[in-house]
Amino acid sequence: MTESRFRLHHSLGYQITMLARVIERRFEQRIAEYGLTRPMWCVLLAAGLEGLHTPSEIAAFIGIDRTATSRTLRQMEERGFILRSGGERDGRSIRVELTAKGRADLEAVLPIAQENAAHFEAKLTGAELKQLRQSADKLLQDEPRTVPKL
Repeated sequence: MTESRFRLHHSLGYQITMLARVIERRFEQRIAEYGLTRPMWCVLLAAGLEGLHTPSEIAAFIGIDRTATSRTLRQMEERGFILRSGGERDGRSIRVELTAKGRADLEAVLPIAQENAAHFEAKLTGAELKQLRQSADKLLQDEPRTVPKL
């Protein structure tokens, strides 16, 4: 074998994926007591803080496809986090609103999200964090931000 062989654990994609999983797992463990998953948390942010109220806006904000968004919204409605209103036949006219429970849990989980981000950001210097963000932005340039349907 040559030294130029592909090494999974040195691959940028693998390292970024593993880092994302570690960050997500730590966060999801802490928000599980609220009955939330990370995608549900993202919906709370989209509807509660970003003013996004249609499934397509929310899907684009989170970076997931419409099928995953619909599934997440259905679960959140069943658990009392959101209300969906609007056209039954036309998905474009559906409006998503947070319930009182959704707003309360958004406020309760926001400090957890901030602490989770701070936990990992504290491992870097200010310059390293700035460079990482710039590098991530550069790598994401001209790349689709949503997951294609399989």
